[in-house]
Amino acid sequence: MSAEDISDPEEESGAAVEIRLEHAGERLDKALAAALPDLSRARLQALIAQGALSLDGAVVTSGSAKAQAGLYRLIVPAPTPAEPMPQDIPLEVLWEDAHLIVVNKPAGMAAHPAPGSPDATLVNALLHHCAGSLSGVGGVARPGIVHRLDKDTSGVMVAAKTDAAHAGLSALFARHDIERAYIALTRGAPERSSGTIATRIGRSPHDRKKMAVLKAGGREAVTHYKTDRRFGPQDKPVAARLLCELETGRTHQIRVHLASMGYPCLGDPLYGSGPPAGVVREAIAEAGLGRQALHAAILGFIHPITGERLRFEAAPPTDMALLEARLAALS
Repeated sequence: MSAEDISDPEEESGAAVEIRLEHAGERLDKALAAALPDLSRARLQALIAQGALSLDGAVVTSGSAKAQAGLYRLIVPAPTPAEPMPQDIPLEVLWEDAHLIVVNKPAGMAAHPAPGSPDATLVNALLHHCAGSLSGVGGVARPGIVHRLDKDTSGVMVAAKTDAAHAGLSALFARHDIERAYIALTRGAPERSSGTIATRIGRSPHDRKKMAVLKAGGREAVTHYKTDRRFGPQDKPVAARLLCELETGRTHQIRVHLASMGYPCLGDPLYGSGPPAGVVREAIAEAGLGRQALHAAILGFIHPITGERLRFEAAPPTDMALLEARLAALS
């Protein structure tokens, strides 16, 4: 099989690619994915469903059909502009100067545009609020972003408004010279009241959407935790409130670490690994929690330009506060 890019400058819908399949019988999307390694099978299936593929001039509508020998033509739409647009989205600003802005990000808001969250992100809101004074070092799709919180994790975030501040903050994060503490409500409670979880975290070999603790590979990840409160019977608590301090900042680090101990964040759709006790499920429903019960409560650092020591705190939002109150009633 062979593939040839025959992009036509007059083709408004994008680039046209011709793929000649010499043999019939293999599943079509699989055969095309082998010939076009830059396109995933999921992307190819979506394009086929949109009518972008034809065989000898006839539109092909099923990627699961058997491939036929012949000349296929695929129209790949031109990529949409990556530059995010300012959007007038309310922000809870905790602190701001000419160099930095610190906000309390709500749950449900992605930090920057990404697949599934093309707009209504923190970046879109910051571009409007800062009116053009946002560092471009983070790249076109995420200006000002030095660190991130998961979309459904709430709490304190800092963004850079100048390139110098961005470079300074990045250096602080690289040296782990940042105070970051999170409140987590967990299923069950650790036996030890405090401890350190030190592992390597990387992409799960079984599910590419998840991160996992790995025996080899990945990156070093260190989380310090302290149990603030246990809920339910003291000999067998059904939930707990933990304060987790990050020494490193890997993707999903706290969620992965707590789940690896057997005490995942309540409500976590990705790492929950089993339902909590019935009374906890009832408390979650009553509180209206529809996400992982994780909140970035504290962020402290040295201002990269002025040298001032800064520390910010934000109380958990309503869903976590209500859940904790209902769990407290179980004790």
